[in-house]
Amino acid sequence: MYNRNLTGMIRGARTRFAAFSLIELVIVVVIIAIIGAIAIPKMSRGAAGAGDSAVIQDLSILRSALDLYQTENGGLYPTAANVVVALTTFSDGAGNYNGTKTSVFIYGPYLRSIPPLPVGANKGGALIAGTSAANVGWLYTVNAGQTVATIGTNTTTEADAKGALYTTY
Repeated sequence: MYNRNLTGMIRGARTRFAAFSLIELVIVVVIIAIIGAIAIPKMSRGAAGAGDSAVIQDLSILRSALDLYQTENGGLYPTAANVVVALTTFSDGAGNYNGTKTSVFIYGPYLRSIPPLPVGANKGGALIAGTSAANVGWLYTVNAGQTVATIGTNTTTEADAKGALYTTY
């Protein structure tokens, strides 16, 4: 009989400690809240930094494509009016363009498509133009002799996470 009572007491003790107390649950919730308070600001800064990195990468790709075009086309950059066609189709080296490669149109295309602007008020704009307009993501200028060209973002006052204007990239 002594053993039976002892066994019953042990079983009762087990059921009493099988669940978490309210204090333990509150402590776990507080710890998760503290971790979240630390992690969420770091993740939001990471998202802003991702946009900045995307602008830098896209500008690098566009500038490389323009430089390659200039190298293969007699040292001249495309005009502002035909820069998109010049970068995305085949050329003959004399400023003529064709959608398919032939024995004459042997250069290019330098890009499959124009990357959309990843930041700012014109975010998503995938056109290149000489002046700001709807859907224009990138601003392109070329001198009259087509020997000097620049390309940048179609942003005015938008700045990156560090406060630098995107127009200075």
